[in-house]
Amino acid sequence: MEGFAARYKILPSGRRQITAIHVPGDFVDLHSFLLKTMDHGVMALTACELALVPHATLLRITEEKPHLARLLWLGTLIDAAIHREWLTMMGRSSATAHMAHLICELFCRLQLVGLTDGWSFRCPLTQEELGDTLGLSTVHVNRVLKELRERKLVSWQNGIVTIANWQGLQDLGEFSELYLNLIREPR
Repeated sequence: MEGFAARYKILPSGRRQITAIHVPGDFVDLHSFLLKTMDHGVMALTACELALVPHATLLRITEEKPHLARLLWLGTLIDAAIHREWLTMMGRSSATAHMAHLICELFCRLQLVGLTDGWSFRCPLTQEELGDTLGLSTVHVNRVLKELRERKLVSWQNGIVTIANWQGLQDLGEFSELYLNLIREPR
């Protein structure tokens, strides 16, 4: 309902990889309804307000409310699309492009739930958390953010990201919002 959360995995070496960032409005872990044993953890990145939905309620919804079942399914499909996008960016783009893409994605997702102010949004992720999300060291994250500022694409001060050049940021990050399925249509 409020706050930022993340899905993550810890490697045997103790290093952490953040595999998803959740913003207000996300159904954080619908996967556990069917999988039962999860291969990852979920953590709060900020103070969070949650609404819990028992598995018995989800079972009743999926059996009695086909429209709601489709919407829950859609949520897991969008999660998978975001995951594929992150894998592609991590494997096939520069660190700077990957960061630009993540900023574009977060802006679009937060705009959808009314949590942007013009071209600005609150992003409480630390450089360490950004590094764990993008597969970068904190030193590299710092360099990448400096490059985005020097290119006059964004500013990032006190947890507030302001996009100065949306088109330039999209171009650098090769960002297209299609994978987010923001189109409002009957499902």
